[in-house]
Amino acid sequence: MIQRISHVTYFVTDQDKAREFYVDKLGFEVKTDAVMDNGFRWLTVAPPGQDIEIVLMKVQTGPMSPFKQEDVDTILSLLAKGVFGAGVMQTPDCRKTYEELKAKGVEFKAPPREQFYGIEAVLKDPFGNWFSMTQPK
Repeated sequence: MIQRISHVTYFVTDQDKAREFYVDKLGFEVKTDAVMDNGFRWLTVAPPGQDIEIVLMKVQTGPMSPFKQEDVDTILSLLAKGVFGAGVMQTPDCRKTYEELKAKGVEFKAPPREQFYGIEAVLKDPFGNWFSMTQPK
């Protein structure tokens, strides 16, 4: 029986830039940053105190990659359009967090607004992944 999800993947084009964004701007912690013998880099981050790890997976071909070049091209195109990766992040104060992140240069697709489920602002990472940052009711 499956007991929990341990990792989810966000696709990125530059793992150093991704690490900087998620750690320095969003305040996440690096859980793992290791390079395997074949050069594949395993980079995971998470908000402080959270068990589930986010794999910041570079979109590329290679020995540890399931992607062919046409797959890479398709994923990169979808990321650039901002229609591929998505998620929901929770915050206790959406408006305050919005102002803090905006001051750090985080790009938002939409400012905080009231929704039936709480207050939400929509942000995006440097690669086109977007996230609902939500303060639940």
